[in-house]
Amino acid sequence: MGFALAAGARLHYEVHGDGEPLVLLHGNSENLGYFAGQVPAFAATYRVLALDTRAHGESTRGDGPLDFERFADDVCAVLDATGVESAHVLGYSDGGNTALTLALRHPARVRSLIVNAANLDPAGLGPMFRIPATAAWMLGGLVAPLSRGLARRRGMLGLMVRHPHIAPAALAAIDVPTLVIVGERDVIPRRHTDLITRSIPGAELVVLPGAGHASAEERPDLFNAAVLDFLARVEARG
Repeated sequence: MGFALAAGARLHYEVHGDGEPLVLLHGNSENLGYFAGQVPAFAATYRVLALDTRAHGESTRGDGPLDFERFADDVCAVLDATGVESAHVLGYSDGGNTALTLALRHPARVRSLIVNAANLDPAGLGPMFRIPATAAWMLGGLVAPLSRGLARRRGMLGLMVRHPHIAPAALAAIDVPTLVIVGERDVIPRRHTDLITRSIPGAELVVLPGAGHASAEERPDLFNAAVLDFLARVEARG
């Protein structure tokens, strides 16, 4: 366990195992514990760096806005703190948005990319998820001044209803091996996932049967096997 300092925040991370580094980025309002079903399997082969995103888990909020550019810079701060030049990067949901932003903003830090249930813009969430989240965010504007906890919750909702803003055409600049992985019942519409996949040169798509948005939790056996197979093929290519 350790902490890295970046833009006024203490960023909490854990390191497990040895080998080539593999960064794990969790989703909105969660913490690195989301990957409890992945860390032991991945740490048998890789040096796993699991992060608490800024303002999540044991990481503090720090200064300035909460957005995916800031989160991508935070990943670099943790890589620097652990002496890692570049890593395989796996991001789930908002963590997937961070992973995409990292690959675009700091391409030299990403060896390969595993994008799990990400979206390029708020519309990519799908209306059944986006509409109630937007309503809660708007209502939160009225009650957030009443408590720090309510203000924090509204900040988390803001990440979903106001971010990210990644142009599909920008993904053509990603030139590392990429796996896009989703559950067949994901809240991210399949057409949006397909857009991400075809916008990244050479990206592969894996759809996990019987899984929803949190496919790593719901089908860890299938999820872990797909990720490890992909990483093994990346390593074999050197």
